[in-house]
Amino acid sequence: MKIGALFTLLLAAIAGNSQTTPNTINNYKYVLVPHRYDFLKFDDQYALNTTTKSLLEQKGFTVYWTDDVLPPSLAGNKCAALQTEVTQRKAMFTTNLTLVLKDCFGNIIFKGKEGRSREKEFYVAYDEAMKDAFTSLKATPYKYDSTLAMQPQPAQPQQTQPQQSQPQTQGQPQTQSQPQTQPQTQTPATTMGTITGTLYAQTIPNGYQLIDLSPKKIMTLLKTSQPDFYLAQTDAAGGAPTGVVFKKDGQWLLEYYKDDKLISQKLDIKF
Repeated sequence: MKIGALFTLLLAAIAGNSQTTPNTINNYKYVLVPHRYDFLKFDDQYALNTTTKSLLEQKGFTVYWTDDVLPPSLAGNKCAALQTEVTQRKAMFTTNLTLVLKDCFGNIIFKGKEGRSREKEFYVAYDEAMKDAFTSLKATPYKYDSTLAMQPQPAQPQQTQPQQSQPQTQGQPQTQSQPQTQPQTQTPATTMGTITGTLYAQTIPNGYQLIDLSPKKIMTLLKTSQPDFYLAQTDAAGGAPTGVVFKKDGQWLLEYYKDDKLISQKLDIKF
């Protein structure tokens, strides 16, 4: 009887402890984002996945693409990260998106409200609905607590079989195999040139990235101390500013130098 009573108390204590430490977003430092959601036709359509990653980073998470090279603390324990899902509910006149964060077992840790947009243009509608869907997460307090995080499992050392030396044939010199080196290919850099069409501004921690309808990133705008004045950079510059973008008389302008000549062109930007 005493043993049974002690066993019952032990189970009650374990159950009570599990209820005091629920699995919430505070248990997680990392979030993984896919390049494509199930309802999209191709990777990062409407820049939806890039927007998701940027908004999660603004919340305070450390965010990686699902195919990124992960840090050892995460690579050895994928359960240390939340998995991102975005679902769409089809409707006639609205775009409806919902953000869902799951653990490695598929359990829902966070599900936000349904974000909606009545915009007719697809790019604007998906961007607006995604940002609206994130308002629930923004309103949810988040502070990573390492004491609640799932500890990574130690990796098992791999046992390698000793290589058997091949008998050397008499009269044949022993040659050593040389490692094959892959030729390095360089992606041709894009330079600042004439930019046409409407550009859509996606928020990033230090400014905006401008994307066209393809969607393709055209340039990055970095904040300065002056309002409506940004440093413009392209991937070809390796992160260095290549021009400036500013607002003058209600019109956005891009200015940069080419062959020691100042080039100025108008931009159609939607924020």
